[in-house]
Amino acid sequence: MQSIEPFIIELRSQKVILDSDVAKIYGVETRDINKAVKNNLDKFPDGYIFKLSKHELEYLRGNFSTTNNTMQLSKTRVLPKAFTEKGLYMLATIIKSKQATNATLQIIETFAKVREFSNVAKSLATEKSELKKQSLIKKSGQLIGDILNQEFADDTSSETTIELNLAMIKIKHKIIKNKK
Repeated sequence: MQSIEPFIIELRSQKVILDSDVAKIYGVETRDINKAVKNNLDKFPDGYIFKLSKHELEYLRGNFSTTNNTMQLSKTRVLPKAFTEKGLYMLATIIKSKQATNATLQIIETFAKVREFSNVAKSLATEKSELKKQSLIKKSGQLIGDILNQEFADDTSSETTIELNLAMIKIKHKIIKNKK
């Protein structure tokens, strides 16, 4: 299993994962994902899934050149679909396989941690108490570590430094993993 976090992008003020990335995560073809949606349209009301506009596709092609999806975005002849968190949960009820189940659990955990990190970052920007700020900084570091922990789980040794600039506060968190 690969980390889910790199596949999460923001479009229309929502965190989403594109259909081709969902297919990679679930170990199926993109056409299988789209077929599942087409055969179960009643399970995907507004807010669960949307088709990208040409403008959004061009934006992604131009601004996400380092993502795992760049090659597929440049080759696609069809406008991709974007799954919101709710859409991913619904898709999990349709796509049945061990890999899909494991991926769904990872997606749920990652989205929850990203949402929690976002809330901590917002609180940190407005917090006046230095003691509470330190606590929030520690919490944000733990969340980043949790999000990235899956990515480094099999490494024998790795070191990652993450720096986030939030308004006037700079958070630096170092993750060091050694083989257990």
